[in-house]
Amino acid sequence: MELGKDAYLRFFVRYGFGGHIPGFSLGVKKDTPMDIFASANLEGITFFIENKDAWYFENNDLHVSYNSEMQEPQFEYKEK
Repeated sequence: MELGKDAYLRFFVRYGFGGHIPGFSLGVKKDTPMDIFASANLEGITFFIENKDAWYFENNDLHVSYNSEMQEPQFEYKEK
């Protein structure tokens, strides 16, 4: 995914495997914010979650890192 400065990257809920709630998983896509629940900016890229997806992240902080061995992002949910 090629992201330039001032890009927006959305974390959202989708049906699927691998999430912390059975039957749901985390999706990631370039998008324009409409109703931001939470956001963070790193090196000019804004990462955000919309209010309609807030339920999936309740009582958890999403931590995103990069696994260089697998060459992919790694997601971890930590209880608040």
